[in-house]
Amino acid sequence: MRLEHAPMELSLIRSPQLEEIVPTKWFNILPILPEQLPPPLKPSGEPVKPRDLEPLFPRSLIEQEFSTEKYVRIPDEVREAYIEIGRPTPLLRARRLEKLLGTPAKIYFKYEGVTPTGSHKVNTAIAQAYYNHAEGVERLTTETGAGQWGSALALATAFFGLKLRVYMVRISYEQKPYRRILMELYGAEVIPSPSPYTKSGRSILEKDPDNPGSLGIAISEAIEDALSRDDTKYSLGSVLNHVLLHQTVIGLEAKSQLELIGEENPDLVIGCVGGGSNFAGLAYPFMEDRLKGKSNTRFIAVEPKAVPTMTKGVYAYDYGDTARLTPLLKMHTLGHDYTPPPIHAGGLRYHGVAPTLSILVNHGIVEPVAYSQLEVFKAAQLFAQTEGIVPAPESAHAVKAVIDEALKAKKQGEKKIILFNLSGHGLLDLKGYQDYLEGKLVDTGPNKVNLKNLPRIQEKLV
Repeated sequence: MRLEHAPMELSLIRSPQLEEIVPTKWFNILPILPEQLPPPLKPSGEPVKPRDLEPLFPRSLIEQEFSTEKYVRIPDEVREAYIEIGRPTPLLRARRLEKLLGTPAKIYFKYEGVTPTGSHKVNTAIAQAYYNHAEGVERLTTETGAGQWGSALALATAFFGLKLRVYMVRISYEQKPYRRILMELYGAEVIPSPSPYTKSGRSILEKDPDNPGSLGIAISEAIEDALSRDDTKYSLGSVLNHVLLHQTVIGLEAKSQLELIGEENPDLVIGCVGGGSNFAGLAYPFMEDRLKGKSNTRFIAVEPKAVPTMTKGVYAYDYGDTARLTPLLKMHTLGHDYTPPPIHAGGLRYHGVAPTLSILVNHGIVEPVAYSQLEVFKAAQLFAQTEGIVPAPESAHAVKAVIDEALKAKKQGEKKIILFNLSGHGLLDLKGYQDYLEGKLVDTGPNKVNLKNLPRIQEKLV
C-alpha cells in the first residue's frame, strides 16, 4: 500500500456511516417488564435504598440500577471508546452452516469476539470504569470465571487509569492460564479464588483446601475486599440491571443491521446464560415488540446441565454470593452455596440469574434449555469447521441451540430467521477443546443442590 493511500484506507475503517450504527442510548427493559421487578432486600426484609449501595458502586451506576427510563444516554467518552474497540461489531450470516444442515432457515450471528478482549464483556467494563473514574474512585475489585469479564475490566481500567484486583475462580485460573496472563498484561492483579486474602476465602479453604471455587465465592471475596478500603469500589460483570443495560448496544446494533439488509424481526433470538448479560444484551432490544404483541419472536436462553439455574432452580430471594454480602435478589437460583462442577464454560458457573430475565422466564417469554458439555463442544466443532470461528465454550451453548432449531425448521419446511449472540471466541479456551478432541471431556450433571439454606426471609415474602 502506498503511503498516500493511507488516509483513504483509514476513512474506510472509521467511516461515519458505520459509526452511526453504534447507538447513542442504552435500552432499559425495566419499564416494559410484564410485572414490576421485586426490589432487592436487606436480610431484615426491608427494600434496599440507593444510598445503601454507595459503599459498593458509584452513584451514577446506582441511578442506572434503579432507573425506570426506557433509554439512558451513553456518555460521549464511552461511545467513543466503543468505536475505538471495534463497535459496531459485525452481524454475519452462517451460510456454510446453513448449507451443511440443509436448512431453509437463515442463521445470523452478532460476533462480539472481534473486540480486543474477545467477548461482549468489554461493553459494560468500559462504562463501569468510566463512571468510577469520573467519581474519583482509584481502585476496583471484581470476580471472574472463565476470564472474559476479568480481561475486559482489566483493559477498561487501563483505559481510565484505575487499579484492579481480580478474584478468578480457581478451577478457571488453572484451566485458562492465558486469560490470567492477558489480565496481568493489562495491569491487573489476579488472585485464585478462594484465596487466603479474605475472611470468606480463608473460611472456605479451612473446610475444603481443594475447593475449585465458584463465581459466588469470588464475588464474596471481591466485595469484602472493596468494603475494606475507602479508595475502592466493586464492579460486577452480569446479573444487575445496570450491567445488562450497558450490554444492549449489542441488540440495538443488530436491529439496525438487520434493517439495513431488509430483514424484519427475527423468528428466534438465542443466547447462552450464566448471569444473563450477553443474552439480555442481544435479546432485550427485540423484546418490546413481543411484549406489545407486534411480533412472535421466540427467545431461547441456553444454560449448562451442570448448572441448571433456570431449568431446575427455584424462583426465590437469594444472595448473589456465597458469603451473603450482597443484597437479596428475587431470581432463579440453585442456592448461594451451590458449587458447580468444573466444566470448561466457566462463565456459566453461577448459581443465580438476572432478576429481569427471571421474570421473563416466569412469564414464558424466554424459553430456557440446558445442554451437556459434550454435545455443546460437538456443536462448537461443527461451527468452527463451517464458519471458521472457534466459539468460547459459553457461546457454544447458543450454537448448539441454533443447530437444533435450524434442524427443526428443516423438518417443518419453515424459512425461519434465527439470530444468536456469538458472545466470544474460544482462542484462549483451547485446553477445553484439547480435552474434547482427546476424549477426556466428560458430561456431568449438577452437583447436589441444597435449597435448605435459602434465606429465612423467603418464608415471609414469597
